[in-house]
Formats: sequence, C-alpha cells, structure tokens
Amino acid sequence: MTTKAERTTAFIIKTVAPIFNKHGYVGTSMSDLTNATGLTKGAIYGNFENKESLALSAFQNHSNLLLDKIDEVLGVEEKALDKILSLFKFYKNYSLFTHPIGGCPVLNIGVDARHNNHQLSAAVSEIIKTIEGKIALVFENGVNQEEFKLPVTPLQFAKQLYTMIQGAVAMSTMTQDRKYLLNTLVYLEHLVKSELKK
Repeated sequence: MTTKAERTTAFIIKTVAPIFNKHGYVGTSMSDLTNATGLTKGAIYGNFENKESLALSAFQNHSNLLLDKIDEVLGVEEKALDKILSLFKFYKNYSLFTHPIGGCPVLNIGVDARHNNHQLSAAVSEIIKTIEGKIALVFENGVNQEEFKLPVTPLQFAKQLYTMIQGAVAMSTMTQDRKYLLNTLVYLEHLVKSELKK
C-alpha cells in the first residue's frame, strides 16, 4: 500500500512531466509547476531536492512509458520481421503516444538539455542506447534464425535505423508534417522486406 507522500510524489511527477517535456528545463518556471499541481513551492520541494531532480524524475517517467511501449511492440510472439514491422507501425502512429505527454521525450528533452542540464542530457543518451539495444537484439535473433542478412552488425544497423526514425520524428515535429515520418517508415519497411529479408 502506498503512503500519502508516495502518492503525492507520483502525482507531482505525472502532472509536471508533460510541462517539462513541452517547455524544457529552462523554460519551465516554478509558477508553471505550482499552477499545474495546485501545490506550493514548499510542498513540491518537500518531495524533490530541487528543480533538476524533479525534471529528471519527470523524464524518467516518460522514458519508462516509452520503453514499456517499445517492449510491448517488440514483444509480439512472431518472427523478427514481424517485430520490426510492429515497431514501424507504432512509429507511424507515434503522435497518439506522444501527444498526451507533450511530444517525443527523446527529441524534446534531448535537444533542450544538451547545453542546459548535464544529468538530463546523460539520461536521454542512456534511453537512446537502450532503445537501440532492444532493436539490435531483434535483428540479432533474426540473423541467428536466418530471417535477415545484414550488411553490418545488428547493433550498427539498429543505430542507423533508429537514427532514421528519430530524425523523421524531428522533421515531422518541426514542420508539423507527418509525411516526413510516414514516408521514412514506408522506405524502411521496403528496405527490411526487400533487401534484408533472406
């Protein structure tokens, strides 16, 4: 059973995470946080050491949501090809996942924190490596099961694939044009089905 303090902490994180994600670490003011939560500055900092630890907890909350979703998407009990196609399907509808949390946390926090917050920037790098590792494992299994023939190592290919997806997410976000993402995913589907499949 959770304590009142634990429930308050969870409420604060869930409430402020989309604000940090939309406005960034520097762009989020204390009044933004107090207005959203209905709590005083003292009540918020009674649960967190400082703004940096709150922002980090907020990002970790969104990271966990994203990783859980990717695990779910890649966890389909099918062949490696089906898992990768399931990942592409998720990213085709990525805005359905990101809209309620204020956008893509990897993109938003990654860009914002790069020159403003070393801890947050390191956390973003870590989630990128984790996602790449999950994708690489699927390709490695696919190679071992003779589903795929890759021109490079599974990890190198996963990094390139994720770079293309995340780059398309960035372009779609900046231009507000989903075609950047959709067209990239259509191309990647063709690549995987036509050129990598044994």
